[in-house]
Amino acid sequence: MERWDVYDVHRARTGRTALRGVTDGKGGLGRGEYHLVVAACIFNRQGQMLIQQRHPSKQGFPGLWDVTTAGSALAGETSQQAMERELTEELGLTLDLSKNRPNLSINFDRGFEDFYLLEREVDLSALTLQPEEVQAVQWASLEDICSMIGNGSFIPYYESLIQLFFDSRERFGCHSVPS
Repeated sequence: MERWDVYDVHRARTGRTALRGVTDGKGGLGRGEYHLVVAACIFNRQGQMLIQQRHPSKQGFPGLWDVTTAGSALAGETSQQAMERELTEELGLTLDLSKNRPNLSINFDRGFEDFYLLEREVDLSALTLQPEEVQAVQWASLEDICSMIGNGSFIPYYESLIQLFFDSRERFGCHSVPS
């Protein structure tokens, strides 16, 4: 069973760990305790995002398409280390993210999710998919993903969030700066 670092509301590690899926505060996350999740959106030069289709037996959104990869940070991992591990485990893709910061972080009920927006040319035929996690991968445009959200075949992200990923993929910050 996975063990996570426990964070407080200020995103500081508390020194405690929790077991995944336990929410009683006695081995799992208690009230006012949070964990870290990471996600990567990899874009190619054509401005398409690499997306993955979740395995049909996966808990939470089985069989639906999702961003490139995502998962929870394990106890002791930094955000970057967790993202590197998830990319390697799910796609067989080895990247050094030690000098990368997440492009954005979003709070959710039980934690913090760091999103990495990366530009890479990835040969899909060279990927090694983790069979119990991922059943397929493909490149998709913003319009493709929004259409998939609309027809229920993609995890129901807000379309505006997916738009933000596409808009923010080559920069940090929240406003455009003229060149």
